[in-house]
Amino acid sequence: MPPRRLLRPLAYLWALPNTALGLLFLLPVLATGGRVRAERGAVELYGGFARFFLRRCLLVRASALCLGHVILGQDRASLDHARDHEHVHVRQYERWGPLMLPLYFLSSFKAWRRGGHFYFDNRFEREAYGLDG
Repeated sequence: MPPRRLLRPLAYLWALPNTALGLLFLLPVLATGGRVRAERGAVELYGGFARFFLRRCLLVRASALCLGHVILGQDRASLDHARDHEHVHVRQYERWGPLMLPLYFLSSFKAWRRGGHFYFDNRFEREAYGLDG
């Protein structure tokens, strides 16, 4: 097995379609007074349009959201609080690559169809909250 550091570029490449989707937020966030920083191998975007999007454009109000190696946060405190959780999602994107978003939505749908909560009973969220495994 090759050393882990040699496989890291492949993990970034496999997650790249989702990361590219996340990077579409970069200019709107910066243009509306938001900030960007790198943390633990991911790009964090917070404030400005990221805050608006997380509060107003999703089915639920979220403090943070992960798209590949991009994590959106309402503000820096939200990112600090959610960082470990969101980095579980980063690893999920590295594992599932371009399949991650369809699988995530399918898991939400299946949870809802079983009578559960579309978010809290989603298998990816359960893993990120440390409830499975």
